[in-house]
Amino acid sequence: MSQITPEIIAQHGIKPDEYTLILEIMGRPPNLTELGIFSVMWSEHCSYKSSKKWLKTLPTKAPWVICGPGENAGIIDIGDDQAIVFKMESHNHPSFIEPYQGAATGVGGILRDVFTMGARPIANMNALRFGDPSNAKTRHLVAGVVAGIGGYGNCVGVPTVGGETNFHKSYNGNILVNAMTVGLADKNNIFYSAAAGVGNPVVYFGSKTGRDGIHGATMASAEFDEKSEEKRPTVQVGDPFTEKLLIEACLELMATDVIVAIQDMGAAGLTSSSFEMASKGGLGVELDLDSVPMREEGMSAYEIMLSESQERMLMILKPGKEDVARAIMDKWELDFAVIGTLTDTGRMVLKRHGEVVANLPIDPLAQASPEYDRPWVAPAKQPVIPAEQIEAVDPVSALKTLLGCPDLASKRWIWQQYDHMVMGDTVQRPGGDAAVVRIHGTNKAVAITTDCTPRYCQADPHQGGRQAVAEAYRNLSATGAVPLAVTDNLNFGNPEKHEIMGQIVEAIKGMGEACRELDFPVVSGNVSLYNETQGTAIQPTPAIGAVGLLDDVNKHMTLAFKAGGNHIVLLGETKGWLGASLYLREVCGREEGAPPPVALHRERRKGELVRQLIQDEQIVACHDISDGGLLVAVAEMAMASGIGASLDAPASVPLHAWCFGEDQGRYLLEVGQDDLVAVLEAAQEHDCVARVIGKTGGNDIAVGGAAVGVAELKATNEGWLPAYMGGEMSGH
Repeated sequence: MSQITPEIIAQHGIKPDEYTLILEIMGRPPNLTELGIFSVMWSEHCSYKSSKKWLKTLPTKAPWVICGPGENAGIIDIGDDQAIVFKMESHNHPSFIEPYQGAATGVGGILRDVFTMGARPIANMNALRFGDPSNAKTRHLVAGVVAGIGGYGNCVGVPTVGGETNFHKSYNGNILVNAMTVGLADKNNIFYSAAAGVGNPVVYFGSKTGRDGIHGATMASAEFDEKSEEKRPTVQVGDPFTEKLLIEACLELMATDVIVAIQDMGAAGLTSSSFEMASKGGLGVELDLDSVPMREEGMSAYEIMLSESQERMLMILKPGKEDVARAIMDKWELDFAVIGTLTDTGRMVLKRHGEVVANLPIDPLAQASPEYDRPWVAPAKQPVIPAEQIEAVDPVSALKTLLGCPDLASKRWIWQQYDHMVMGDTVQRPGGDAAVVRIHGTNKAVAITTDCTPRYCQADPHQGGRQAVAEAYRNLSATGAVPLAVTDNLNFGNPEKHEIMGQIVEAIKGMGEACRELDFPVVSGNVSLYNETQGTAIQPTPAIGAVGLLDDVNKHMTLAFKAGGNHIVLLGETKGWLGASLYLREVCGREEGAPPPVALHRERRKGELVRQLIQDEQIVACHDISDGGLLVAVAEMAMASGIGASLDAPASVPLHAWCFGEDQGRYLLEVGQDDLVAVLEAAQEHDCVARVIGKTGGNDIAVGGAAVGVAELKATNEGWLPAYMGGEMSGH
């Protein structure tokens, strides 16, 4: 047996003090297979060792929460004995190395997290961040990631209903691919992963195990350097057609009464799935690795346990029920094998070719995984920049610049590659404030969104964390949905650097405050750290995925103007906050200043008001104001409908600040003449500032004595991404 050297320990991402702890737990030096198991189980990706302390501070409970963090996905009650199961996860490092397969297997993995709990996936979302468009690799990465997401989702037959895509140079060497899946389950038929029943069979099913993805979890817990391209073998290869069979086989099996526990094989493959199931159940497990279906010759125990081959599941069956399960797997042409049994020893014993090749204590390994209270420093506060100190550019030319910039340009080129209508229940297509998907066969619908503003998080992670949650809340409210719960995907740099750890701590604190104030608990999530290349970290990106409920899908609201001659009402205060704004970055070329503050109690009041107005059918369009400010939001409503607008800007705020300031907690409402008084009175009752700022109509958007055609704006907005992807421009 090869000697475990300090070099081998370091290659496994294990620090010297962690190795000392391993020796204490084992009472002897581990062999290579055992070391590999410790390496993946204690990786940042699987153990959350740098973030656990802070994640525990997030609110996770509410009367409608059935299952919070700790399982494969979170579960919320939506009434009528139905539940929504959802989660968001990162596949950042693999997607940079091999964009198509990295993104495709990210989608496959998050789908499995949801259907392993007994839910049929009904919608996918994603949140993508790419580098500067002028960077040599960006176009190749966009093309590969989008094709991978579309290729996998379309083949599996689950609609991809929306998401967000940003570009910034901080992602040049480390893109972010965050994938979210929402599923629908019968509340009384939900499946969990805790193993139970000594002597019960441990069953493997799905695809065969190969050598792809070995050390994927470890790679996801390390920074990139100039040799990262060599890590291509750690990227898994997906097969969406097998995944489709797996979904149907699982749901058919779940309709029988034979499963005790079930877990998908995600990061760290067979190791994490078997370990987590046994640990949650307080049991031991004995596995005969010779029984594992393999697609490659001569695989070692180390390779079998650490492979991240896709489309594989592990389950504990009731005794004597193997034939029932085998028949269903045979019908769907999936591999099926009994590979072990549950024991009462509390240990994991692995056999290969008749010999014990690993013998590890389960609970000490799972529960002694390091938990670091890493030192951190709060990031320096950015100064507030008054609007008077920011160049005033003619609103029409600034609007054209913003609508054609990479962050605000239409992402139609992306979502047209996704099948967003499959299953026939997509009510709100991509491009709105949130996706709306009908609960099949009912009048209910779920609204789904993903949100984060990384430039705010860079300037002030605390406000940025609050804002990401508040914007998700606004996007759901703008469709008429009651916001119910959040899943998060916390993407940051190296937590061993004090200022990066400070970003993580402050962002989580801000998120927690927002979730508590808005009654918007976190039910699942994922942490992705070490998103750095050669020492340069990404902008902190705590992406928020969120789900809300519409009792009556026929009352869902869209952002498109509906008719000429209606009033445009601005809900919320406008002081003209331009710090950390897109106007400052894209028009003035400056990335600086404090981001806009988020007043959470007001967010809640305004959200409740907007939902009431939609319910009472007193408004005909609604749009929350976010990136680019008020004039961009008006333009988006106009471009969605072809109907123009004339606006009356107040004299109290400088025109450029009124048009493009990014003050938080604001919505635009389109109100008919007959409802105007009632809407303004309702705003007063909710203690919300509301004022009429203009009217719909015509073919232009007019403000401050200047006007521009809606058709011209739409051409600018729709044109950038297709031209960029077609190679007609190098960047901006």
